[in-house]
Amino acid sequence: MANITDNGPAPTVVQVEDLTVDNNNYRTTLWTGSYLQMTLMSIKPGDDIGLEIHTDTDQFLRVEQGIAKVSIGPDKDNMQTWQAEDGSGVFVPAGNWHNLESVGSEDLKVYSIYAP
Repeated sequence: MANITDNGPAPTVVQVEDLTVDNNNYRTTLWTGSYLQMTLMSIKPGDDIGLEIHTDTDQFLRVEQGIAKVSIGPDKDNMQTWQAEDGSGVFVPAGNWHNLESVGSEDLKVYSIYAP
């Protein structure tokens, strides 16, 4: 695995897909700027990112490996679910609860972009 260092807010160019797939850490910060942060995630089969909500910012997640059960909704008891796999983009509007669960046989590799 490549040594990943948060170089934000310096201008940075990287191979996002390669770094995401090579990452074996649950959560690694790739870049943090004044208005944006990018993290890489590796989720073992049967595990998830954890139910969370960002009240003031939208979030984008992209699946680069594995299969995810995506849950998004306005409250914890009212969520829609989808399946996402390699190449899928997940858009989470501000104020929505969300979770990604690794439901495949290999680790789920995801990157996430949001405003911290």
